[in-house]
Amino acid sequence: MNKKIDHSVPQTEPRESWTFSPEVNAEIRRAAATGIYDIRGGGAKRKLPNFDDLLLLGASMSRYPLEGYRESCNTTVVLGDRFAKKPLLLNIPITIAGMSFGALSGNAKEALGRGASAAGTSTTTGDGGMTPEEREHSSMLVYQYLPSRYGMNPDDMRKADAIEIVVGQGAKPGGGGMLLGQKISDRVAEMRNLPIGIDQRSACRHPDWTGPDDLEIKILEIREITGWEKPIYVKIGGARPYYDVTLAIKAGADVVVLDGMQGGTAATQDVFIEHVGQPTLACIRPAVQALQDLNVHRKVQLIISGGIRSGADAAKALALGADVVSIGTAALIALGDNDPVFESEYNKLGTKAGCYDDWQEGRDPAGITTQDPELTTRLDPVVGGNRIKNYLKVMTLELQTLARACGKTDVRNLEPEDLCALTIEAAAMAGVPLAGTDWIPGRKTEDVYGNIF
Repeated sequence: MNKKIDHSVPQTEPRESWTFSPEVNAEIRRAAATGIYDIRGGGAKRKLPNFDDLLLLGASMSRYPLEGYRESCNTTVVLGDRFAKKPLLLNIPITIAGMSFGALSGNAKEALGRGASAAGTSTTTGDGGMTPEEREHSSMLVYQYLPSRYGMNPDDMRKADAIEIVVGQGAKPGGGGMLLGQKISDRVAEMRNLPIGIDQRSACRHPDWTGPDDLEIKILEIREITGWEKPIYVKIGGARPYYDVTLAIKAGADVVVLDGMQGGTAATQDVFIEHVGQPTLACIRPAVQALQDLNVHRKVQLIISGGIRSGADAAKALALGADVVSIGTAALIALGDNDPVFESEYNKLGTKAGCYDDWQEGRDPAGITTQDPELTTRLDPVVGGNRIKNYLKVMTLELQTLARACGKTDVRNLEPEDLCALTIEAAAMAGVPLAGTDWIPGRKTEDVYGNIF
């Protein structure tokens, strides 16, 4: 016999499933209706341990801080002086990550070059080749050599200031990127030798080698092509950082670029972005350990990217052992992407400012991640370049302010001892003590009586 519900008695509130959340259910319904997987850009959206879970320990009685802007704090860094005849001298330890012409508009690429040059740092071509505008307005341009080999030619390599061999990316280590046909304009198609308006997917591995021994040969080949002048970077996704960094060094890299899963302006499958790779915070210490074990820390420079947003993030990455940080998504936001000024147009696309990640569809109202001739004119590259310059200036001032507070005359003198963690997860990943303790999870330590625990 069914029991009748007494509606005079307060009932338990209905509870949504944590496992089958509204977002999960919506994706199941979308997949069932379309039969295709979701493709997007923008990096992982799930909440991950990040730099906000670390705090810097400013100087007080036991440390001596520097006096504001009256005492200097160096921000310059040299990249690629291991083997290259012409290493890069950056005024600031913040660079612009690789984002391709094709994924980005020509005006956006020019703006990035202008802004980076004004700040005294480098920008990077991305997958798709080098445009004349980008080369003209970039005082230091890093040329990416990817598995696709789109737009790759030795002449552009010689025009570049450094070469970045991309083995993996943070949003898709082990996978290739995508560029939908909407963004393959006449010019993009010509540069990449692709049919106009046809979807393309980049390869997930280089056709020129099958392992690190072959990579060493390829690096030597590139050095010969460029007269041993250009620093050679190797970029890896954050999957197995200790071993990948070790192999990159043994293959002859001057610089290692390590990209965590919060990175990824380019498009790929949503399931890839959210479920492959490791958080940026988890990747740094194993990478630094590899450099230290091979006795090349600071001799081979380490660039960290993936979710870097501020001078505080940069300071914490440098304290963990990085030499430089690189920004991608943050640079696009600085240019004006996801700006609420375009809220009504984002709404017409079925989204809202701050959430737009369908960059690959080529309808960006900000004119940044599009090839639409009308939309691209909305971004003035001179104005955009000035915004990038301002943003990099603020990040650098923040970084210097924090370094001075820790008593450092050089931002790269920041060290793990200057950090503590707010969560057990962050403490374990970063290898720094949990705040209020001397405990680093996963490591043996001694108590005051000398007992190991």
